[in-house]
Amino acid sequence: MSTSTAPAADPRTFTPTTLDLGDAHLRPWSRKDVESPALVRGLTDAAADPQIALWNPLPVTDRATAAKWIGVRGDAWDAGSLATFALLDGPAAESGDVSFLGALTVRWTDRSDGLGMIGYWLLPAARGRGLATRAALVAAEWAFRTADVRRLELAHAVENEASCRVGLRAGFPAEGTLRSSFRFGDGEYHDEHLHARLASDPAPSAQG
Repeated sequence: MSTSTAPAADPRTFTPTTLDLGDAHLRPWSRKDVESPALVRGLTDAAADPQIALWNPLPVTDRATAAKWIGVRGDAWDAGSLATFALLDGPAAESGDVSFLGALTVRWTDRSDGLGMIGYWLLPAARGRGLATRAALVAAEWAFRTADVRRLELAHAVENEASCRVGLRAGFPAEGTLRSSFRFGDGEYHDEHLHARLASDPAPSAQG
């Protein structure tokens, strides 16, 4: 008589987890988020913001396109291939109406090799609080600890100085410049600065 054993779960899988920043939290996007007027409005506002439209363009113009955007992220969580969070105001334990601040994503670029990439954006009202730095720091530590990420990269257009500061403060040293690397929201290819952290690198303080 033969027996079969279920294959072990892939350790390089992103598992939905809420990450607390103290005065804000990162919560995994869920398909039910389309039922939240605050989140749908936040996405459409983000898509219309000039800085987000340039550096992190969103294909969101109304509830239908927001639902599609949110649904893609729900599917990715199911597959463990993309960790995408809504950044919300207040501690994770708070309930009630949400105040949407931005978004953060960790994705695989080479899952078999433990290579990932992190990205983020904030609505204008959320800027200047150090939230992007703290969110990137907490999310990176989570990815290293729970998904066996070996190396986490961060890339931004060289003109995007705010994102550069976030990367440096979150412990991602600059490694070089990628020439004509990515086409941004203006339709032009821009040089990018490449930053990266290794799982073995010491973490900076949460204050950057």
